[in-house]
Amino acid sequence: MLSIKAFQFNMFGVNTYVVWDPVTLDATIIDPGMINKAEEATLDSFIEKEGLHVTQLINTHMHVDHIFGVPHVRNRYGIELKGSPDDTFLGRQAPAQARMFGLNANPEPIEVNIPLADGDHITIGSEEAVVMSVPGHSPGSLVLYFPQSKFVITGDVLFEGSIGRTDLVAGNHSQLIDGICKKLMTLPADTTVYPGHGAPTTIGTEKRTNPYVR
Repeated sequence: MLSIKAFQFNMFGVNTYVVWDPVTLDATIIDPGMINKAEEATLDSFIEKEGLHVTQLINTHMHVDHIFGVPHVRNRYGIELKGSPDDTFLGRQAPAQARMFGLNANPEPIEVNIPLADGDHITIGSEEAVVMSVPGHSPGSLVLYFPQSKFVITGDVLFEGSIGRTDLVAGNHSQLIDGICKKLMTLPADTTVYPGHGAPTTIGTEKRTNPYVR
């Protein structure tokens, strides 16, 4: 079973996840949202304390709140970014995204180095995760499903009692709902959902109570 740790970073409260194999100590950072040196130090101190070997960096999508920390992770751990090429335009527009939200920040444009697509697999230690494309919040929104450990990292696709907003550039509400219903709601009910913002939930809970997918 994999271990997972969530950090809440930046003014949007992005959940940045560290997922690791407790035997091999191989670790993956997902959606690095660190916006300042203090937040970078929080993440780095945890990784150092646990003795983890960071081997992968993955973004579920490329909205600016989820990519603030990409340059730091790339530089400190010497790894490249995995994500969907369908969100390339968003990464390149990181400075414009920051201005749109009125942020006093000037993030650098971000490029995906290693493309991920629907049906791909990633490996963390001895366990594989399935990459699922669930567009609608953004064209390249990805979900990472870990069947052995019984959890799914949903980015801004699915939240506790809600779904990702679709009023941003290239959002598509009907496409998002369709993907959630066909791909996420068919997972086992006891699958833990780790979203891009807010508290964890389960697939079973969302099937019963989420007003957008019932």
